[in-house]
Amino acid sequence: MKKKSIFLATALLLALSMVLAACGGGKDEGGGDGEGGGADKPKFMSIVTGGTGGTYYPLGGSFAEIISDATGIDTNAEVSGASAENMNTLKDGNAEIAFSQTDIASYAQEGKLMFEGAAVDNVSAIGTLYPETIQIVTTAKSGIKSVEDLKGKKVSIGAPGSGTAANAEQILEVHGIKLDDIQKQDLSFDESTAGIQDGNIDAAFVTAGTPTGAVEGLSATEDVVIVPIEQDKIDALIEKYPYYVQDEVPSGTYKLAEAVPTVAVQAMLVVSNDLSDDVVYDVTKAIFENLDKVTHAKGKMIKAENAVKGTGIELHPGAKKYFDEKGFKAE
Repeated sequence: MKKKSIFLATALLLALSMVLAACGGGKDEGGGDGEGGGADKPKFMSIVTGGTGGTYYPLGGSFAEIISDATGIDTNAEVSGASAENMNTLKDGNAEIAFSQTDIASYAQEGKLMFEGAAVDNVSAIGTLYPETIQIVTTAKSGIKSVEDLKGKKVSIGAPGSGTAANAEQILEVHGIKLDDIQKQDLSFDESTAGIQDGNIDAAFVTAGTPTGAVEGLSATEDVVIVPIEQDKIDALIEKYPYYVQDEVPSGTYKLAEAVPTVAVQAMLVVSNDLSDDVVYDVTKAIFENLDKVTHAKGKMIKAENAVKGTGIELHPGAKKYFDEKGFKAE
C-alpha cells in the first residue's frame, strides 16, 4: 500500500509538471524586454556580409561582436557574394541576418530581375544603414573619363547576380550602352581592383560605402579615377529607378583632387522572419545603441533615426518595436 501511494504521488507530480510546461512553453510573441526571447533565443547566429574588400564584411564583424556581447548569442560574420546571394541564403534558412542593398531586397520580395520566379518571402528589414555609393573605378593611365568611354573596354560589373551588377546594367542603360557593348567581366571587388592594377581589365563598378577597402588598396599604387555620372543621367536614372539617390565620392577619398558626382542606393540589414520578436528587438537595440564600438568609418553615418527611412520592405515587428519606442516612425 505504501509503494502504491508513492507511485500515485509521483505520477501526479509528473502530470502536473507536464501541464505547467505546456502552459509556459509557447512562443513568446511580446518581445523587447531585453531578455532575448527565452526558449526561442538561438545559441548561434550568422551574419552574411560580402567580400573581404568591401564595407559589409568589416561592419559585419563589428555587428557580430556587439550582438554577441549584448545578447549572449554567439554571432559570426561570414564572407559572401553580397546582396542577392545573401537574400537567397536567408530564404534557404542558412543564416539569420544579412546585409543587402535596398534595391536588391525590394527585387527579392517582389520576385523581379534576378529573383524572377523565386521571390523571397521570409525576410524583413532591421533598418537602413548608410548610402551605398556606385563607384566606377579606373586609373589615370586608362584614359577613361566618362561612362561613354567604357564602350569596348574590359569592365567588371561585379560578382554574378550581385547588386553591383544590377546597378552597372542600369547605369549603362541610361547612357545608351548595353552589356554587349563592353567586354563584361564578373569579378568581386578584390578581383576587380587587382585586375585593374595588373592591367587585365580597364575599369570596374563597385557599389559600396566609401572609402572602400579594395579601392583604397588600389590608390596606394595607382592614380585612381572615379568616373563621374553627369547630372542629366543622374536625373534620368532616379526617375526610372526611384531607389537611387544622388551622391558623390568626396574629395580626398582615394587621393581625389575634387568630389565626383554619382548615385547611391542604401545599405540595409535584413533578418529572417524565423527569429522571434524578442530576439530581433534585442539585436536591433544592441546595434543602434553601440555604434560607438563600430570601427569602420561608415559607423559614423549610421543613425537610428534614419534606419526606418527607405527600407523598401517591411520592418520586422521586433525592430519596429525598438524604433517605435525611440519615436522613429517608418516612412
